[in-house]
Amino acid sequence: MGITRAATMECARELGIPVVETTLTRYDVWNADEAFLTGSAAEVIPVVELDGRKIGAGKCGPITAKLLELFRKKVRTDGVMVA
Repeated sequence: MGITRAATMECARELGIPVVETTLTRYDVWNADEAFLTGSAAEVIPVVELDGRKIGAGKCGPITAKLLELFRKKVRTDGVMVA
């Protein structure tokens, strides 16, 4: 598991957001209220469209925004998690 992914999952748990790992189809993503990706350079980035179809409102959703805010608070500029 990647460091950013693990940190994002930890942030979700702290916010009381259930974390479930599962395989999704395109249909699942198209019908999601919101979606995001994680990565070292991207941190937490909203997915607003897939194959030309909007996901949710087609913009960063409230859960993604909360995760990104907490993630950035927890990570110093050198990328190391702060306790």
